[in-house]
Amino acid sequence: MSFLKKILGLGPKPVLAKSRYITIEDAKMAPFTKKAVGRGYGANLRPDEYYVVASVELGNTTTKCILTATNLNTSKTYLLDKTVKMTRDIRPPKKGEKVFGETVWHVELTKESVSELVKDTILESVKRSKINIEDDLDFVVRSTGVTAGFASPKEVGELIIALADGCLDAGIPPGKMSPSISKESLPKKLREFTLLDKVMFDGAVVSVVPPTGRAVVANEMEGELVTAGIKAGAKWTDIDYRNPCVSMDFGTTLAGRIVNNDEPYARTIGNFCGLAGAVADSIIRGTEKVDKRGGAAMDLYTRDILKKADWKAAEEFAKRAHEHVDIRKVPEGRERFGTVPVDPQAAYDAGTTLIGCDIGKEGDEVPELTKIGHEIIESTDMHTLFATLDHVSATIVKRLIEEADDEGVIEEGSILGITGRAGITGRKPELVLEHAKGYFEDVIFVSDALALGAAVMARCMNSMGTPHIPLGGRQGGPCILGQRRKLQKR
Repeated sequence: MSFLKKILGLGPKPVLAKSRYITIEDAKMAPFTKKAVGRGYGANLRPDEYYVVASVELGNTTTKCILTATNLNTSKTYLLDKTVKMTRDIRPPKKGEKVFGETVWHVELTKESVSELVKDTILESVKRSKINIEDDLDFVVRSTGVTAGFASPKEVGELIIALADGCLDAGIPPGKMSPSISKESLPKKLREFTLLDKVMFDGAVVSVVPPTGRAVVANEMEGELVTAGIKAGAKWTDIDYRNPCVSMDFGTTLAGRIVNNDEPYARTIGNFCGLAGAVADSIIRGTEKVDKRGGAAMDLYTRDILKKADWKAAEEFAKRAHEHVDIRKVPEGRERFGTVPVDPQAAYDAGTTLIGCDIGKEGDEVPELTKIGHEIIESTDMHTLFATLDHVSATIVKRLIEEADDEGVIEEGSILGITGRAGITGRKPELVLEHAKGYFEDVIFVSDALALGAAVMARCMNSMGTPHIPLGGRQGGPCILGQRRKLQKR
């Protein structure tokens, strides 16, 4: 925060980057991009081309297929369709099927049941968006936040394979799920937008490399995607969300990264893990108005749910809830934190600080939160209960920030980015901003960052950057293409 802002007592301005929609017909009939004053070489010298990516996400609460279309001239990413299904509705295991994991809420998963759910979700999204898989879809990125029921980070690989099978069953060719090895292997319409003849994909996504060595947390890929997605979402705002930055994803589980300011590639010096939206979901179950098998706060949320809330009472209830929430640096020797498999030794050997959020120990105090939810609904109302959830999530952010600051891993000038259902709804942004004062220059809230990150990942894997409008590099700095070329020639 600037000196003037501190003197005036002003905090960072709340900025919400909302996803914007476009139709496949609009994308196909795209005009030339208008040249902006001072932009320099590039955008208006070639027609717009849209890169269509499917983000296939299996989460603890929801399973999604989100189709995006990125304008390769402007780096702005639009939504074509967002199809969401409840993961709790996945069919039960059939006789002879092997259960290889489960969600945080103990919904059992088999390779076959996952593949079927993914296939149905993709086909519904394709139908709604009116795209043609063969002609319009360019790439598919698969990810999962379901990690609680696995023995180690490595075993999440089985679930990724099940996701791939679902994609194949939906008719997606294998070539649309792996990076191109050369410019010539890309469709003709995309060749002039790739830099594969100049730089190769070396694992860095928007100029950030993951921790080296063994996987340090089971949902590492989620942290990578949301960091990239917040960078993409920021293009709809005036905030330059590039390195150094901090990202937090408040899905059912917690994901995110703390990124430093190194060039050409920044390092991941911190990882978030554990539970996030699960805290709110545990409280909401005390109302007995949601499904006991995967019920979530989103089942009861409405836009006017906070209108008659008693915010003072909500704050007190939130304080009591946080007596059961454990937020700290993950101790060495732990194999899980917040039910998520972790490898703290690998993290600390790689110079990465792991910060986790748990409910008791491995979720054993979830029933206590449910009791608080029951007390709230009995003594007040649903409005105050949701106000409590806003305070609970904002306080999680506050405690995560304080822990990261105590560990000395937030670099000066960092910007905070938040995404996920339990992080950006209601009055959470306002409350978070109060807690973020003095720690960050700005705070940005982005919807659908995981899907936006999938679109960025797909571009990085095929070296489809926009040097005149860089996503990677430092805040206020130029594109790092030249530095990357020098690095790769060594």
